[in-house]
Amino acid sequence: MGMSVGGGRGGVKSEINVTPLVDVVLVLLIIFMVVTPMMQRGQQVALPPSRQPDEEKATPRDPLILSMTSDRRLFVEAESYADEKAFQARLQAAIRAEPGRGLLLKADQSLTHGDVLKVMRLAQGAGAKQVALAVVKHGEGASP
Repeated sequence: MGMSVGGGRGGVKSEINVTPLVDVVLVLLIIFMVVTPMMQRGQQVALPPSRQPDEEKATPRDPLILSMTSDRRLFVEAESYADEKAFQARLQAAIRAEPGRGLLLKADQSLTHGDVLKVMRLAQGAGAKQVALAVVKHGEGASP
């Protein structure tokens, strides 16, 4: 195993076997590479850039993510809603369950202001007090 017995030629081996360590590290790397893209919440949309410098605001709680894709489909977290009534009913239930929870709207930059305003009015009709808009930080090009 790690020692040679007998004769005077061997003794104890003092070499470190790093092969198992490298195998474990590579497996962990692959796992992290596969899991990391799945950690994004909401739908992938191209966010518009911010025109103001970075202002870090601490959000007290984890917001509920609303998404509107470029084809005008509505999502709450990862759940798609075909019509506005079902979307608004889902928002109402979420607001009743946690009245102080914030809403974060991720709308694709190709949408018009009217499209975004329609989603904000649906949220207001569901009882939301405030809706935050997601944008890309000033100076960044990719969406989060």
